[in-house]
Amino acid sequence: MTEIIHLPGIGNSGKRHWHSLWEDADSAIRRFTPTSWDEPDLSDWVAPLEEAVCAAQTPPILVAHSLACLLVAHWHQVSDLPIRGAMLVAVPDPESPAFPSQAVSFADTPQRKFRFPSLIVASTDDPYGSLPYVQTQAEQWGSNLKVIGATGHINGQSELGGWPEGLTLLRDFVSRV
Repeated sequence: MTEIIHLPGIGNSGKRHWHSLWEDADSAIRRFTPTSWDEPDLSDWVAPLEEAVCAAQTPPILVAHSLACLLVAHWHQVSDLPIRGAMLVAVPDPESPAFPSQAVSFADTPQRKFRFPSLIVASTDDPYGSLPYVQTQAEQWGSNLKVIGATGHINGQSELGGWPEGLTLLRDFVSRV
């Protein structure tokens, strides 16, 4: 069985977010928990991610949303723990005017190619990360890219419900890694 660790973005994922709905449907999915969801500090987020990966029985799949996508890039620079792969949804651009000022510690995003397979899922109208930015990140990180159309920030406000298309993307990704 593949272990999955959810990595929500700033503010955590609310009840209408696909992260929460997937967890409600599958109690085996774990969520990492930093000290503060609303005042994110990179070191505070890296440590619980490291702990969550350490606690996994087998190398897990990371499923990150928004700011947590940048967390994965930073974590990759400082950890050698094995993971099977990472699905990164709605990668934000730290240079975007919409990028939250309280997340500045995540802004200097590493560009090194990931040592694990990765899939970036992007929207054509994400207010936090333009498609050209996300395409550049996919190239630099060595990630596959799936563009799913105009779905905003691919979060609870996008009204995706349990986002069955995303679950299919995750299952397909898991089957390939």
